[in-house]
Amino acid sequence: MTPRRTCPALSSLLLALLVLGGCEPGDPDPEPPSVVEASLSELREALLAGRTDCRSIVEAHLARIHAYDESTGLHAITEVNPRAPARADSIDEALAGGAEPGPLVCAPLLVKDNFDTHDLPTTAGSVALMGNLPPRDAFMVRRLREAGAVVVAKTNMGEWAFSPRETVSSSYGTTANAYSLEHTPAGSSGGTASGVAASFGVAGLGSDTGNSIRGPSSHLALVGIRSTLGLTSRAGVVPLAFDRDVAGPMARSVEDVALLLSVVAGYDPDDPYTEWGGDRAEDDYTRFLDPSGLQGRRLGVLEAYVDPAEGDPEVLDRFQVAVTALEDAGAEVVVGFEVPEMEELLADGVFCRRFRYDMGVYLASLGDGAPFRDVLDVLETGEYGPEAEAGIRRSEDEPLDVHPADRDPPCPDFHHHPGRQALLSAVEDAMDDRGLDAFIFPTWSHPPAPLDQANEEYRGDNSQGLVPAAGLPAITMPMGFTYGDLPAGLQIVGRPYAEGLLLELAYAYEQATGHRRPPSGFPALPDG
Repeated sequence: MTPRRTCPALSSLLLALLVLGGCEPGDPDPEPPSVVEASLSELREALLAGRTDCRSIVEAHLARIHAYDESTGLHAITEVNPRAPARADSIDEALAGGAEPGPLVCAPLLVKDNFDTHDLPTTAGSVALMGNLPPRDAFMVRRLREAGAVVVAKTNMGEWAFSPRETVSSSYGTTANAYSLEHTPAGSSGGTASGVAASFGVAGLGSDTGNSIRGPSSHLALVGIRSTLGLTSRAGVVPLAFDRDVAGPMARSVEDVALLLSVVAGYDPDDPYTEWGGDRAEDDYTRFLDPSGLQGRRLGVLEAYVDPAEGDPEVLDRFQVAVTALEDAGAEVVVGFEVPEMEELLADGVFCRRFRYDMGVYLASLGDGAPFRDVLDVLETGEYGPEAEAGIRRSEDEPLDVHPADRDPPCPDFHHHPGRQALLSAVEDAMDDRGLDAFIFPTWSHPPAPLDQANEEYRGDNSQGLVPAAGLPAITMPMGFTYGDLPAGLQIVGRPYAEGLLLELAYAYEQATGHRRPPSGFPALPDG
């Protein structure tokens, strides 16, 4: 296959970026690829069959960003990667030379603004880090690029990842929900969620301290997985709470999440938590994708998160429809599942304030290029948004240079934390007592809140609390729409390192229901 370089009719700014990557006006135009709702396997197959080239795939996604992100007011994208076209050309040239394609060859990906990228700024949503160009890629970003992926853009996030409610940064502004621009995409990975939903990238990366992969995925009809704490590395990801942070994929299908997780999971010497779980990673999570995977499985309904007095009736109705679909697909759904003393265990000192310490470790990793050494410095400079001030000030009493485990009183890391380990044991014992493979609940018990009332109408976030405190893996996937076009998500939670099982269950449900549909405001462009 001979590499082809094309120049579709774009704005002068984007055209300049493409020329920078090696495209010259007058080059022939091949058939543009169809990228709306395209999957990783579809793009790969079209590329390797010679129906398109990597340059065309990347240009098609860049064109969608240019056409829709600013003009609609979505504001999912913070920085477009000017080197993406040149990266695509190098992939085309390598394939033409007979190189073996990587598992993610020419996958155009969106990366949340708290992942270090050596070629794009990483601000974590804070104006204080504008212009921060890390010396190296985050572990996950490096793994993805080595597998053949192309980082086409960075995405907006809630400042310092504080907010599960909205995606508002002091560095780049406010992101809207691609299904309804008047509603919130949740936070803090809302930029990745809306960008992937609008097909600005085939998939993306988010991070989840309490909600921020699963919540935005639910609000944007995506699949998002929070893996077991320790299965995946957080090295090079700007932290919020290192003993709870998890980074991982967000995509439009279970298959694409499985493909990405296969690449990014595993041991990393720069993340000590992966010493506990990195060797538990599967080489290929797609082997679990069985459309009959719900047959004979027992799933419990976590009653604490399915309360008619607390939930929105349309969301709870969608959940009951989901339960029926699970049963029709062969699962046994057990109602009334409870974790004894769950609220008491959650209240028993299981959260540790460590943002200042963890940020100090991250800033030190930037070397001489770090803009400051102590995140509290931004209180002096005023470089923060009003939404983030309270979160920063909560860290004022934390010591900068003392690990939380060495404080008085101590707050040990997860694997040595008696309260969190007691909570984990209680969950596993309760599952054993009911003979459960996994348990379920609505990811949010309420639909997305209005954008201008994201804080005031923050209700129904079921991802906080139990799952991150117990270090459990959980996956969310679409379970339909409420009030016309507002997505709702179904969450499935399993035992530690049960990612394969969760993907199997989610895939079978996805294949049986087919709830995913694209947002109407971002149709295919005339040239693809």
